[in-house]
Amino acid sequence: MKTNRIILLLLITLSVSCVPKHEKMIEGPFEPNWESLSQYGQAPDWFRDAKFGIWAHWGPQCQPEQGDWYARGMYDEGSRQYKWHVENYGHPSEFGFKDVINSWKAENWDPEKLMTLYKKAGAKYFFTLGNHHDNFDLWDSKYQKWNSVNIGPRKDIVAGWEKAARTNSMYFGVSIHSSHAWTWYEAAQRSDKEGDKKGIPYDGKLTKEDGKDKWWEGYDPQELYVQNHALSQESENTHRIHSQWGWENGASIPTEEYYQNFLDRNIDMINKHNPDLVYYDDTSMPLYPVSDVGLKATAHLYNKSIKENNGKNEAVVFAKILTDSQKECLVWDVEKGIPDQIQEKPWQTCTCIGHWHYDKSVYDNDRYKSARTVIHMLIDIISKNGNMLLSIPLRGDGTIDDKEEGILHDIAAWMDINKESVYGTRPWIIFGEGPVAETSNPINAQGFNEGRHKPYTEEDIRFVVKENILYAHVLAWPTEDKLTIKSLAKDSPLFEGELKDIQLLGSDKKVIFQRTEKGLIVTLPSSAKPNEISLVLKIIS
Repeated sequence: MKTNRIILLLLITLSVSCVPKHEKMIEGPFEPNWESLSQYGQAPDWFRDAKFGIWAHWGPQCQPEQGDWYARGMYDEGSRQYKWHVENYGHPSEFGFKDVINSWKAENWDPEKLMTLYKKAGAKYFFTLGNHHDNFDLWDSKYQKWNSVNIGPRKDIVAGWEKAARTNSMYFGVSIHSSHAWTWYEAAQRSDKEGDKKGIPYDGKLTKEDGKDKWWEGYDPQELYVQNHALSQESENTHRIHSQWGWENGASIPTEEYYQNFLDRNIDMINKHNPDLVYYDDTSMPLYPVSDVGLKATAHLYNKSIKENNGKNEAVVFAKILTDSQKECLVWDVEKGIPDQIQEKPWQTCTCIGHWHYDKSVYDNDRYKSARTVIHMLIDIISKNGNMLLSIPLRGDGTIDDKEEGILHDIAAWMDINKESVYGTRPWIIFGEGPVAETSNPINAQGFNEGRHKPYTEEDIRFVVKENILYAHVLAWPTEDKLTIKSLAKDSPLFEGELKDIQLLGSDKKVIFQRTEKGLIVTLPSSAKPNEISLVLKIIS
């Protein structure tokens, strides 16, 4: 009997020793440096054709329904999220974010039902969170025990979304935000400065040994919080992290172990779930320039795509605040913003109809973006060679609310009529005309310029093309059923060919038009208003 036990122990030891310590990168033409990655050039045609994606920016921070960055804000004494947390969960020295994770069960999540709705709304690709700055992996992660299969929902969230997306013939993406957990969680090292809990440390420095007889016994909180390090400069200033996002200005620099763990987790996710798109919530690349692990993960994905697509790279990787040379390597993502000119290379806006993580107050106070706002943004984006990724926040239980569902149905109704003027289009010579087009609206840092222009009027027009068809998106129905498109005037060098016909999408009524020196004068059939959001003229030459 003793001999059998010894043999068993030897076999277990041998099997463990055979497990690779780190993930192996796929080799190929792409190497982990900017020069090699510049072979990418620009996004594949499928992405350029798709135009519209939907994102479930959903994880354990949605469980409290108190908005974005909850796992940081709950440790910020005196903040709205801190006060809510103390009142509803208890003090963060006793009930930390690890405990919020454990309370998240995603009990009503039905990815197939949601994906069917997203597809109906016109999304051609779908994104799930892989992890957020909270460092909690939403797949069966080989290198992070704090994951959704082991704790909380006890479900592989990424796998569930992937299956639903593939079933609905949608491209699949995963967003990775965990590179910044090192500094982002520093607030968890704090303690109250006043009150009856003054000086009692929050749970950010707990260790595995502290878990004895707790629900998390056997798990090391430092694998989640990664706070066994000195604080960044001015860490006590909660907003200082924004100026340190690119790992400069006094940010605490992570260890080699942290870098390697980030890389292993990324390659593990890519190999398990085969994403068509990967989004990094980072300046240029995750952990760059202090580490090259973001470059390695990107090279791995590109080489994997080439291997699996007959020598063609069909993958898309996003990052933010890219230089012109970095835009040769990656697709530029603009957060909650839109450039004010056509971009040479395909790019993407990521935005949300509410807050990134579900916030009940947005619902209660009717602060969601309307379908009208979403569609107007989409039109402006595609006229400038971009795509839109729209987040629809989920509640902790995995459902969307009735107002969000109504917005999706309104988007779907517009798409049913006008989809030919969206998918597969390309920017025209100019993106548009009208008061908003003529006003400068530069982006700020990652983006953040949406909603900073005057309301659109009937003079605001955006253009896209497909083969020999020019589509003119008119962003408001003209008050007298007549509009003038100045860019299509009789002698305009922008449109020198013969104009054969104009159709109003969604109507079979005749459209009367005349080209003059002042512009193309279009008279619309007053009884044919297709919707309340915008109208599209199909101009055939």
